Amino acid sequence: MDKYEELLVSLRQVIRAIDLYSKKLSKETGLTSPQLLVLQAVKSKENIMVKEIAESITLSSATITSILDRLERRNLVVRQRSTLDKRKVGINLTSLGEDIIKGSPTPLQQHFIHRFESMEEWEQSQMVATMQRIVNMMDAEKLEASPLLEVGQILSK
Repeated sequence: MDKYEELLVSLRQVIRAIDLYSKKLSKETGLTSPQLLVLQAVKSKENIMVKEIAESITLSSATITSILDRLERRNLVVRQRSTLDKRKVGINLTSLGEDIIKGSPTPLQQHFIHRFESMEEWEQSQMVATMQRIVNMMDAEKLEASPLLEVGQILSK
């Protein structure tokens, strides 16, 4: 097998691992990885704002709002307008949202982060540089992406 084929197989294995995890998460909780991350962010702070969630998980406020709409329809979160400043809307978990988080598997990226952070700093830097080079080779530098390990449609701006 040529080296480029070995690399492409490895990339495909990463994509498959993410896909399989996403399917497991969906089957066990009915959530996507971004939805689970939003729920975890909401749990981390009472009356958290959309902007704070967006900053904590590196997604746009518009994306967070869309995810919150779906979570609210499922009665997992509730939006509450501030009585002091009507412009502010805080988000909180419902008891059902709390239960879903308790029964959820660890997000795939948390597992990855734990293993990555256990590596030597030079190894981490080497891996980052290699992946950035792959992004460049695939002309993907301008694609918007967050640090979420999630399979889905890739859209350019």
